[in-house]
Amino acid sequence: MAPRLDFTSEAFFRDPPAAIAALRASGPVVATRFPLVGDVWITTTHDATAEVLKDGTTFTLRKEDGKVAGLRWWMPKLVTTIANNMLTMDEPDHTRLRSIVDEAFRRRAIVAMEPRIRAIADGLANDLFVDGSPADLVQCYARILPVSVICELLGLPAADRPRFIAWANKMSSLTNVVSFFRLLFAFRKMRAYLERQLQIARVRGGEGLIAELVQVEREGGQITPDEMVSMVFLLLAAGSETTTHLISGSVYELLRNPGLRDWLEEDWSRISLAVEEFLRFVSPVQFSKPRYLRRDVELAGVRLKKGDRVMVMLAAANMDPAVHDRPERLDLTRKPNRHMSFGTGIHFCLGHQLARIEATCALQALLARWPKLELAVDPAQIHWRKRPGMRAITRLPVVAGGNRRPSRGAAAEPLLAD
Repeated sequence: MAPRLDFTSEAFFRDPPAAIAALRASGPVVATRFPLVGDVWITTTHDATAEVLKDGTTFTLRKEDGKVAGLRWWMPKLVTTIANNMLTMDEPDHTRLRSIVDEAFRRRAIVAMEPRIRAIADGLANDLFVDGSPADLVQCYARILPVSVICELLGLPAADRPRFIAWANKMSSLTNVVSFFRLLFAFRKMRAYLERQLQIARVRGGEGLIAELVQVEREGGQITPDEMVSMVFLLLAAGSETTTHLISGSVYELLRNPGLRDWLEEDWSRISLAVEEFLRFVSPVQFSKPRYLRRDVELAGVRLKKGDRVMVMLAAANMDPAVHDRPERLDLTRKPNRHMSFGTGIHFCLGHQLARIEATCALQALLARWPKLELAVDPAQIHWRKRPGMRAITRLPVVAGGNRRPSRGAAAEPLLAD
């Protein structure tokens, strides 16, 4: 029988490998209860996770009546509308919407944004301690960078960014049914705002992804007005929230292991491998959305019935010893690195390229400006939000630390974190 595990507990977020190993000992697929979702099966291995994500015929995101598998009967229509996006759609609707946003992304040339992203990161790093020390790296840096980037990408006014930061903070507070209903007011305001921005783009045109989406819509892209709002909502939320916690989680790991920080600073050509390992080890997105079984099936030797719900545990796939050598260790030189942080199959994360660029620019800019950055508190005093499915540090107080140490040269050996 699977151990009872609180997926919002401090113990779980502080040491995911230990909790995941205990779950995996019960089997590759285990029955549990997940906050807001209810009774569900979860995968604990890389192979079981991949099988679910790649088989959209058996493991569907929609029930037979067309409703999203993860929504509950008591959730209001507003939530249903927002949730009606390509992440909760099966074929052929998924491809219909994905092709529209893929075309808009192609026109925006994400790779060409890297110099601008680095400039934003440099400015934020420069101002990190402008309001005093210690500074909260989450609120002063890790949250502002992705929000600024996604707002520029979408073509939203710079003056509106404070409201998006406030909305993002409210979304991070989602932990239970009570906080869910508290979020509804913010959702309504966000929806109304995005509807206005879409209408402005339809009338005046403009620069940015919203204008590109409107142009694709005008050229015959099959998308309803509600789907357009949900699409922009998804891009804004997914494009900022997950990257915020990837950046803060990565910085936390570097600062509690200063040898890793110093080793990375000595040769920034190591950053690409390091970011992939942070994606695996930090795993900011812990679970996928629930899926509904269309038929009886055997998954990794476990019999599941039609109508059951399954959630893949991406964090568990990333900690599978059958795929990753000593997965409980943070190894910035890990190669190959078959992490599942962006998923797989048709729902492979649209923003994977942008997230990698943002994480790279964020770490380089921060440590170039503050090469001896340190935690202002003991690591034991760092806490995570009680948010199911998302590994999100609440606050990360940091101080500038000492002056830059003399370079030890390229001969330094790569280090492993405990």
